[in-house]
Formats: sequence, structure tokens, C-alpha cells
Amino acid sequence: MRTKFPVTVHIFFLRDQKVLLLRRRNTGYEDGNYSVVAGHVEEGESITQAAIREVKEEVGVELRPSDVRVVGVIFRKSDDQRVDCFLAVTKWGGEVVNREPNRCDDLSWFPIGGLPQNVVDYIRRALQNYEQGVWFDEYGWAQ
Repeated sequence: MRTKFPVTVHIFFLRDQKVLLLRRRNTGYEDGNYSVVAGHVEEGESITQAAIREVKEEVGVELRPSDVRVVGVIFRKSDDQRVDCFLAVTKWGGEVVNREPNRCDDLSWFPIGGLPQNVVDYIRRALQNYEQGVWFDEYGWAQ
């Protein structure tokens, strides 16, 4: 039987050795913990298109396809299986603002080497992978 599982995009906004993190709230998943701008890839959408859409929805800035660079993939097992694609952006149009205050109660820049304790585990791992140049990882599987 072939599996069908979600594909997600996670966007690392990078500026001056810092990454933009948002603290989740009222989502039912990892509330109170920091993550990055992220969302599911919709039917008929490319990874880049999904990233551009999610960024506009969550932080109100414009990206061009040439602004987006895939920097990693994690095949992750939690309650289900999923493929998480991680993308980095260093330039964008407009100012970053919290466009989803009902789902995010803090939007802040943190040094990549000095993340807060309450970062979602697999996001922390993905940022470490990015720093170390690790492009593919598996997370949540028994070793």
C-alpha cells in the first residue's frame, strides 16, 4: 500500500545571523513554543508556491521565486508521517508583521546560535542541520 502524507514548507527568514521565530498560540499544536513561518503544500502547488503563499498569509511580505532557496528536508514521524521542506530567504518585499495574531503571540528575531529553550524540537534540529550543511534528515523514527 502506498502512503499518502502531508508535505509542509518551513521558511527560515535570515537576517544578520538571526532567524525569525513565531510563538504558536491557539493552534492545538505546540502552542507556547517557537517555530518558523510554515504551512501545508496544497493540491497542485509547488514547494516554492506554497512558501510564497504562506509567507504572505502569516507575515505579510512578498517573495519572488528567485528569493527562495531549499536548504533541507526532514522525513518526520510524529502522530503521522510527513515530509518537511525547509527553505531560506534573505530578501523580501515589505515589512514583516504578524498577520495571524490569533495563532501567533510573538514574532521575534533570535540568533541562530542562541535560540530560546521553547523551540519546537524538529525546528531546532532543522536549524542545526542548516548551520551544519546537512541537507536531509530523518526525525522521530526508532534508531
